[in-house]
Amino acid sequence: MSLTLTDITLTYPDGENRLTALDRVSLDVPQGSLTAVVGPSGSGKSSLLAVAATLITPDTGTVTVDGTSTTGLTRGELTALRRRRIGIVFQQPNLLPSLTAAEQLQVMARIDGRAPRTARDRALELLDAVGLADRADRHPHQLSGGQRQRVNIARALMNDPTVLLVDEPTSALDRERGASVIDLITRLTHQRATATVLVTHDPTHLTAADRIAEVHDGRLHLPAPVRRDSGAGRGTAR
Repeated sequence: MSLTLTDITLTYPDGENRLTALDRVSLDVPQGSLTAVVGPSGSGKSSLLAVAATLITPDTGTVTVDGTSTTGLTRGELTALRRRRIGIVFQQPNLLPSLTAAEQLQVMARIDGRAPRTARDRALELLDAVGLADRADRHPHQLSGGQRQRVNIARALMNDPTVLLVDEPTSALDRERGASVIDLITRLTHQRATATVLVTHDPTHLTAADRIAEVHDGRLHLPAPVRRDSGAGRGTAR
């Protein structure tokens, strides 16, 4: 399993009490599969994604990324784990205005200590994979919303993560561009064998998922896996 959450409980201060955001949540996401997480606003979807990304430490339970338990890791060790094994696609691309599409990706590799030439080659490879080979030297203002989101996805894959966490990637896109982005995420999940978790509010995206997880009041409900005639990477969960 590339991503495993086991018996996760997360609470936040709420006056003199504590508010439960996640209530004994367990989830397994294998390599090469996509799990869609759905639920109403405030149900715990964002909290689940933040815990999976090791951005928040839960009260109880364990997070295991590619066989490594995050329990007991120092802040520096968690940062290194995120940098090398977890790709995060944020809801808004948040690209740096002064950098080209290729440079947005190269920054990620340089943070990880890769040589500039190697970083450039990797960036161009990924931009080609997301259909932007001819936009490598364009700045964000020269790209459409869908193209900027594709750069966002490529940037998340720059350091070859085993886990890909995607937060509402189509919220600012029209239906056609949104469908294109979801198709891209699905294809890259299978091609690059990432364990992908997609938080979405759009039910039309669920047909791309191997597993649909519903969050209500901090509890995770897992229907049967989506059935397909063929396709790689079907998810399992508990």
